[in-house]
Amino acid sequence: MGSLLNKSLRTAGSSSDGTEDSDFSADLEHVKAAVRARRRSSTRLTRASLRLSQSSQDNSSSLRSGSPAAAAHDEGPDSAAESAPAAAATAAPASVFSSGRRITRSQQGAANPKAKRYHLRQSRSSGSDTEANADAKQGADQDETPPRTPTEEDERLAKELSLKEAAAHDLSHRPKRRRFHESYNFNMKCPTPGCNSLGHLTGRHERHFSISGCPLYHNLSADECKGKATTRDKQSEERTLSHRQDENRHSTRHQAPTEGQQRYKDKVTELRRKRNSGLNKEQKEKYTEHRQSHGTSREPLLENITSDYDLELFRKAQARASEDLEKLRLAGQVSEGSNMIKTIVFGRFELDTWYHSPYPEEYARLGRLFMCEFCLKYMKSQTILRRHMAKCVWKHPPGDEIYRKGNISVFEVDGKKNKIYCQNLCLLAKLFLDHKTLYYDVEPFLFYVMTEADNTGCHLVGYFSKEKNSFLNYNVSCILTMPQYMRQGYGKMLIDFSYLLSKVEEKVGSPERPLSDLGLISYRSYWKDVLLRYLNSFQGKEISIKEISQETAVNPVDIVSTLQSLQMLKYWKGKHLVLKRQDLIDDWKAKETKRGNGKTIDPTALKWTPPKGT
Repeated sequence: MGSLLNKSLRTAGSSSDGTEDSDFSADLEHVKAAVRARRRSSTRLTRASLRLSQSSQDNSSSLRSGSPAAAAHDEGPDSAAESAPAAAATAAPASVFSSGRRITRSQQGAANPKAKRYHLRQSRSSGSDTEANADAKQGADQDETPPRTPTEEDERLAKELSLKEAAAHDLSHRPKRRRFHESYNFNMKCPTPGCNSLGHLTGRHERHFSISGCPLYHNLSADECKGKATTRDKQSEERTLSHRQDENRHSTRHQAPTEGQQRYKDKVTELRRKRNSGLNKEQKEKYTEHRQSHGTSREPLLENITSDYDLELFRKAQARASEDLEKLRLAGQVSEGSNMIKTIVFGRFELDTWYHSPYPEEYARLGRLFMCEFCLKYMKSQTILRRHMAKCVWKHPPGDEIYRKGNISVFEVDGKKNKIYCQNLCLLAKLFLDHKTLYYDVEPFLFYVMTEADNTGCHLVGYFSKEKNSFLNYNVSCILTMPQYMRQGYGKMLIDFSYLLSKVEEKVGSPERPLSDLGLISYRSYWKDVLLRYLNSFQGKEISIKEISQETAVNPVDIVSTLQSLQMLKYWKGKHLVLKRQDLIDDWKAKETKRGNGKTIDPTALKWTPPKGT
């Protein structure tokens, strides 16, 4: 069998078609060159390169056995035309035995020249065909080793690459491309009328959503803001360079300025001297027209009001503040669109808010407010708060101190006399109350503010308000305990104090409805303690709801609802009976003993007379 194979190969080598097989040899040289180039560059094999390697392997045995293509080229075209069928017939079994693979009919047809053609992938380099053939021949001369058989590693790499290519074409899993920063909320718009939210006062961002970053509000364009940002960067670099040059100077207490510092000082003095003393008629008309057409939706025109140097300093401060706000917004500390204040800095506490409060928009959009715990003024930054605290002379709420025992004090504040303080108190309370609707109309109300005193002042614990003249005898309109003082007994103290005032007025009081969830829990607990205390001390056999109401100043409706919740009110033989449950009274006694007398209101410490009229 082996001699027959060698004989057939020699026959194919002596009688081959020079025209067709020369093309075949050129294709094989292309295949060899491509395989060697890929092996030298150690790149991953694609599916096409695997097919080329397998095809070159199928035909490598015929090349090593006698190179029929080369022999045919030496014989000439006449003899090759006669022996072409024989060469095809003998070359086919050689390929079968050498590679061990099955050859289809399309690969065996010698008369079909297209079966010998191999489609090569075009390289990215823009060279001519002659240059590519020359490179292939040069590579063939340098490396005569046969192409290697693809290993399992090559197949694995090819499979991974094919999966990556498929994933690259499948874009369904990718998010939509955004033109601007990924954290921008594109449903938001700048509140300035006529603004498209493009550009930023700092010149470093593509969009803005607030007045502080709006170029149109500051009477500028987006391109002007970018130009000013470039100028500021150059000045900052020059300033940094000058500081580095001055680092070698000895730091003395009374050091003379350098030449550059002196020149800069003279320049600033000259710029400030050139400022116009006043506005001419045309400028005044321009300013008036701008104010009438835009009102408060635009910043007033600032040119010629001060020197150009001072105006530029003010613009730099505006841009820096706007950049700081943008950083806070990207960090999530500034809310967009919801006008929801997330946290407030109140004294030594930082409190998370629960509900929306109608603070002015320029404060509400910040997300964090800084408040003075004594005068309740709200500010935008820690720096402003620190400066305010250095000048604030308040150490307790305004109004009259009507109660003091230990470090607990209660101040009566008239909404008509201290309107700003009461409005700020209502805005603060709305952050923690859901049903509150009164913010600015505070004149018909009295506010009773409870504080806890230490060596720094009287700190706000809570408050309740009541109408000066209530036709329904409401003794509380709104009540709040600050979150940092909750679950410490201060809520019951406020409720007890409101009923103490009703007793002094000789009235029966009740809180204004609707009550919040926490308010209802607090009042139910207070009414339960009052009733159990009264029943514990009651020694008679017949009891009246009216007598309980007059004794405790609690509304009869509230007494009945509390008795029903305690299952102490029964209907028997046409009469209503109040059951004196001793188990509840014993539990109340145990809690009172454990609680002690720390957080209670002492009626003797009250120094107050009911107000007359409004």
